Amino acid sequence: MTPSKTKQGFPVYEEDSLRQPARKTLAFLLGLTAFLLLLFLGIAYLVPYYGFGRIHSQLPWLMGIITGTLGGIILAAFVLLILVTLLGHDVPLSLKLRGAVLRFLLPVLIVVGKLLGFRKEEVQHAFVAVNNELVMAQCRNGHPPRNILLLMPHCLQNSECRVKITYNVENCKRCGKCPIKDLLELSTKYHVDLAVATGGTIARRIVIERRPDLIIAVACERDLTSGIQDTTPLPVYGIFNQRPFGPCFNTRVAIDRVESILKEVTALRGDH
Repeated sequence: MTPSKTKQGFPVYEEDSLRQPARKTLAFLLGLTAFLLLLFLGIAYLVPYYGFGRIHSQLPWLMGIITGTLGGIILAAFVLLILVTLLGHDVPLSLKLRGAVLRFLLPVLIVVGKLLGFRKEEVQHAFVAVNNELVMAQCRNGHPPRNILLLMPHCLQNSECRVKITYNVENCKRCGKCPIKDLLELSTKYHVDLAVATGGTIARRIVIERRPDLIIAVACERDLTSGIQDTTPLPVYGIFNQRPFGPCFNTRVAIDRVESILKEVTALRGDH
């Protein structure tokens, strides 16, 4: 992947240029999901409305207050999420809400998107693009990461390689047949940790052991979106891997894109 132009001294890639459409897609799906939830809530109240009156004359009013309060909370939460999505940075009270809600909301957004003809991958790409923008905004606004972890999938390693690197990536012989050699060089150049995981369980253990302030993760759509959800509120900048030979086999990553992100975040913490 090659940069198309530069912005504030850092390359801008084709994937970065899709952020604005991604914002609109995610904001639209959030708005529609909020509408459907409020509609369901209204129906759930109206259907048994007359039954409430038979139990007690004041019960319909009480249930109306409860339903209205719940609906107001849902509406306020989704308005905040849509604002965050469109603005590209967090607003007051939104950070914890974003982490708590998006951990459980993405599967719902995927279902709603499918009803409208969006492919699952389109929703996942929109989610990751907006997430990345929010992560970078958080880093730029007075929270530069000190401890950065490059977290890579095992499928980047050449399938014919017999060297075990999942527990110690320094075992790599740096033959250059896969991207691990280049990633090791970036790890040394920018003074960041590099780890290779075979799956979500190992990845979570690595995160717990290393305790990073920022993760730059490479994976497929499924693993990347689930990883971002699992590690919330820890910031994860996601980069999709390239699969010229199909999934989970001799995959690739745009090394120049990884270095571009590293260069920016390490500059923010004053390393370069």
